[in-house]
Amino acid sequence: MTAAALTPEAFVRELDERNRQALARIALASRPAPGAAPADGEKLDTAKLLKLALKNELEATECAAAWIPTTPEVDVKLALARQAGDEARHYKLIQKRLGEMGIDTAGYDPLAQGRSPLLAFLLGLEGTVARVAAGQFTREALAVVKNTEFVLFCEEQEDHVTAALYKGTIQPDEEHHHELGRSLLLKLARTGEEQEAARAASQRTLELAEELQEIARIRAGITRAPGC
Repeated sequence: MTAAALTPEAFVRELDERNRQALARIALASRPAPGAAPADGEKLDTAKLLKLALKNELEATECAAAWIPTTPEVDVKLALARQAGDEARHYKLIQKRLGEMGIDTAGYDPLAQGRSPLLAFLLGLEGTVARVAAGQFTREALAVVKNTEFVLFCEEQEDHVTAALYKGTIQPDEEHHHELGRSLLLKLARTGEEQEAARAASQRTLELAEELQEIARIRAGITRAPGC
């Protein structure tokens, strides 16, 4: 049975609080334990993590672009187009930064080993409310959290150029995408059914993010990779 609808404002506050709790866990899990000796994976430098960022940016570009043709609402279409353009620009900026670090990515295919389970889930979502809740509102909030931790790592490594790229360009875009998702949910998530769809999509996005973070930590010692 579908729960009674909240006001859009109350619903978005509720969803935001649910997300904050999960995002706090994700941020905490990304940090090395105090006093712990670095694992092999912690020897990863910013350049190696930036190559992982290329996959995230490319997947975010593909996702936003793939949703445009099947999204009926014009304002959401335009928001997705803006996001796709931003994520593609981030890809080129990261690629340029890697070039400055002496790493040629001209022949590098970030998707050579396949797309992530998170992208597969997002591409399978139906309905604008679920897509906005999962993609712009939740995934972009996740990107902000992960990028904040990555900036701290860059600064610890004294890679201030990469830190400035994220703080000055990439993070403001991701924050804009998240806030755009908030404004769209306030307009779209009005019925109990729509709000349930948004909750479910948001929760599954965060579950997959936590699962993928744990897999990366176990397999490669990666805990501070950037988002998208």
